[in-house]
Amino acid sequence: MPHEDEREAAAALSRMGYAQELLRSMGGFSSFALSFSIISVLTGVVTTYDVGIANGGPAGLGLGWPIVCVGTLVVALAMAELASAFPTAGALYHWSAILGGPGWGWVVAMINVVGQIAIVAAIDFGCAKTLAPTLGLRDGWILPLFVAITASHGALNALSIKLVGRLNDFSATVHVLGVAVLVGLLLVFGRAQPLSFVMQTGFTTRPDHDYALGFANALALGMWTMTGFDASAHTAEETRDPARRAPWGIVSAVLVSAVAGYALLVAITLAIRDLPEIAGAQQPALVVMRQALGERAGSAAMGAAIVAMWFCGLSSVTSLSRTVFAFSRDGGLPFSAALRRVSARHKSPIIAVAFAVCLPSALVFALFWQANVFLAVSSLATTALYVSYGTPIALGLVARVRGRWQKRGPFHTGVLGVPIAALAVMWSLAVVVVFALPPNINFGFALLAVCVTIVVAYPIAVRGRFQGPRVHLDSLERENTSPR
Repeated sequence: MPHEDEREAAAALSRMGYAQELLRSMGGFSSFALSFSIISVLTGVVTTYDVGIANGGPAGLGLGWPIVCVGTLVVALAMAELASAFPTAGALYHWSAILGGPGWGWVVAMINVVGQIAIVAAIDFGCAKTLAPTLGLRDGWILPLFVAITASHGALNALSIKLVGRLNDFSATVHVLGVAVLVGLLLVFGRAQPLSFVMQTGFTTRPDHDYALGFANALALGMWTMTGFDASAHTAEETRDPARRAPWGIVSAVLVSAVAGYALLVAITLAIRDLPEIAGAQQPALVVMRQALGERAGSAAMGAAIVAMWFCGLSSVTSLSRTVFAFSRDGGLPFSAALRRVSARHKSPIIAVAFAVCLPSALVFALFWQANVFLAVSSLATTALYVSYGTPIALGLVARVRGRWQKRGPFHTGVLGVPIAALAVMWSLAVVVVFALPPNINFGFALLAVCVTIVVAYPIAVRGRFQGPRVHLDSLERENTSPR
């Protein structure tokens, strides 16, 4: 028999216009673990440490990370308030459509899908790229390893959401223990610099020696790492008491990641013996660990980070597949009838899972000719995701100021809601700007091209046939006209 909170959640979903199709089995910890696993400080720090240390030097990490975490927390709070008020799968799509209309919903959903495709590609490619040298394999092994990693994520998501939930819970444990062990080993056995070293400014490998731009470039490490926390909202229809647990999953994942990530960055940075050498290395985090802990121990430590990357990719496929399922449920994608189909046996949208594996793989194969595939896909992922984060928050801000959205969920920020939302929009814009700064201006043009293509496609090919969610803001507000 379903638990009382499951029946209440199903009833709330019915009021949003949808039947309970997915298996509602996730608790509060699982909701946190999913977002925490996708943020994955081990993945973000290890795969982009070169971006931070080469461009901004130690201060680009020691000062840059806290700046990014404050901005991210503001976005998380604004997002959590939306997740509490509208707890459905494909969260960003529904928020935008309900608050701004079907056109906004479709555009945001498409940009978010692009961002999530790119984040799966970046995480799994980064995992393969790190695994190959750790195992002593040549670069020719990167693509086969990438395919194997991505296929394993698809198979698990298709066959058992319960198993994926348990693995996500275990992933959170792996991440916390992995960070704790690495930080402890590096500080005890590998420390080579005084604590003040992490605040050292002035070092950059930029050809123009512009440290201000270098510091801004270094922020990309934190911005790339602190993405994916919307996953708790995307799985709201699989979470018990989602109006409370999904928002706290978002906020707690950001808070814990902020602390764990800073500890890891500081420990690695204090273990640097030769700053110019590390800044010029292809895999600087791996080099630091091997120098600090020895060849075997350093490779073992990197192995723990690779395991965390694998879990991160698994969670990202889950999040993308649920977004595709929810968007297709309203006919928002080609072949929606197939993409929204849920397996009666596995209670999982199997074809949407296949989409969440095949499209990221195709993106990596299409960009493999690039000099830095990882940087290209991670930049697209971060900027597209933050556009899809900032837009529904902005729509909610406008709806609140105009008095159209008054009914809040159990998680809300009260009178601080308006300034928090405004700051969240500004931070989302700042993320896009950072990733478009020289020498990465082409990545800014790539995002612009994606957004313009999606916006232009809506009136030409979509408007008129796409109706959006089953309910509208006015009908939801009429259920209870007084704010909580």
